[in-house]
Amino acid sequence: MGAIRGPGAFGPGGVGPLRRESVRPNDMWQSDHTELDVMILDQAGKPARPWLTTILDDHSRAVAGYTALLGDPSAMQTALALHQAMWRKNDPDWPVCGIPTTLYVDHGADFTSTHIGQVCADLHIQLIHSMAGKPRGRGKEERLFGSTTTELLPTLPGHIPHGNGGKPITPPTLTLSELDAAIGRWIITTYHPRVPPGDGSATRGAVGDGGWRPRMPESEAELDLLLLQVATPRKVQRDGIHLHGLRYFAITLAPYVGELVTIRYDPRDLAEIRVYRGEYVLGTLRICHPVRPSPTRVQAGGRRVDGG
Repeated sequence: MGAIRGPGAFGPGGVGPLRRESVRPNDMWQSDHTELDVMILDQAGKPARPWLTTILDDHSRAVAGYTALLGDPSAMQTALALHQAMWRKNDPDWPVCGIPTTLYVDHGADFTSTHIGQVCADLHIQLIHSMAGKPRGRGKEERLFGSTTTELLPTLPGHIPHGNGGKPITPPTLTLSELDAAIGRWIITTYHPRVPPGDGSATRGAVGDGGWRPRMPESEAELDLLLLQVATPRKVQRDGIHLHGLRYFAITLAPYVGELVTIRYDPRDLAEIRVYRGEYVLGTLRICHPVRPSPTRVQAGGRRVDGG
């Protein structure tokens, strides 16, 4: 693994490396989040401000993976970025992949979650947290976020300039998937070719350097556990299952109305969910439409009574 060196390399209690050297790719990955200065359209067509999570290889400075999502950063968002980071990319110009020796993160609730800790244990990754309030060595992530803010986002509709009170100067038109694609193109065509400074490409030597090969998961199915391992309980309603303001329905749910089931889903794509009752799979449900407010009827005397 990458050496963690120097006096005081760890903070009190051995928490958080203060100085580190990564001697080869995948020795250490860093992960962090930033709220992007851009507005996009959510699935209901309403303006929303997304977050970006990145996984950065400390040695090459290449972006190993990323994910853009709406809502506050979560363990699921980190898991999605790690999934992309570890598995082989479809684009040959983005060869970074494999399982890191060490994952260096801060003390955010998502990074200290049981889910991320279990993922690292299962894949034999050393999980290191920076000292609370002292996120040393995060300059590479900050530079990546800075370049994203100053170079990519001003070219997109819905951009929010600094000092504009959080308001976009152009109408937001991008969907989450379109923003994700724009970020990917920028990373591959603009960011990677110029870092590290003087080395030409961040991905040069990222794989296959000096006979080195990345440690890979046994299969993509193993990595899918990063997406599906976190289970979300939901009660089956008469009109289906509600999730994030959306409704999913199938006639096969009728016998389970009122029962608690487990759903698993990819938060980047809410078009469908998988429903489980214990270990038994009830099926895959497609989205119907946004959940409608419960109807309200008025009884004698004017008292409001919620329906449903």
